[in-house]
Amino acid sequence: MPSSPDSEFNVHHPQPLLIVISGPSGAGKDTVMQRMQERGLPFHFVVTATTRAMRANEVHGRDYWFISNEEFARMIDEDELIEHAIVYGDYKGIPKQQVREALASGMDVVMRIDVQGAETVRKMAPDVLMIFITTESEAELVHRLETRKTETADSLAIRIATARKELNRLEAFDYVIVNKDFHLDHTVDMIRAIIDAEHHRVKPRKVSL
Repeated sequence: MPSSPDSEFNVHHPQPLLIVISGPSGAGKDTVMQRMQERGLPFHFVVTATTRAMRANEVHGRDYWFISNEEFARMIDEDELIEHAIVYGDYKGIPKQQVREALASGMDVVMRIDVQGAETVRKMAPDVLMIFITTESEAELVHRLETRKTETADSLAIRIATARKELNRLEAFDYVIVNKDFHLDHTVDMIRAIIDAEHHRVKPRKVSL
């Protein structure tokens, strides 16, 4: 049966993307993810599992899956995590099945992980789209961490030293966005624009896990 006259022009076949939002502690990753969800963007937002204590205003199952060290160890043993790492003394990891099911449904998948974890995901899925979020300056980063009032002097010093090392890993990422104070929606708009542009690549990213 001959093809229709328009069949040769049917060239746009978007593939679901696996998107990593990463960057130093205090850059605003959690706030950016929350704002993306508030705006109803059509993505699957991965909920990370962690053994750290829940902070004020956080909700189990929405911000993180807060689980015990024993449960996390079981998930590692049973290969249920895409990646996991110790971050500031606590375990964090990405549940594998959650991501696979979302990608299979055709949805873009967005996950927020630390820089170490992002590089692990890149090794597993080379076509992952990696976006680095940072602040305008180190002083701004320190200010945000201090304003959170969740850090001791020692833990604050560790986070700042870690942030300096993470900035040196910037070349491992595809895009960088400066998340300026009072410009949260602009940051979200930039992320959305990047994702939209990626869906129009001639050679699309193809993710398999």
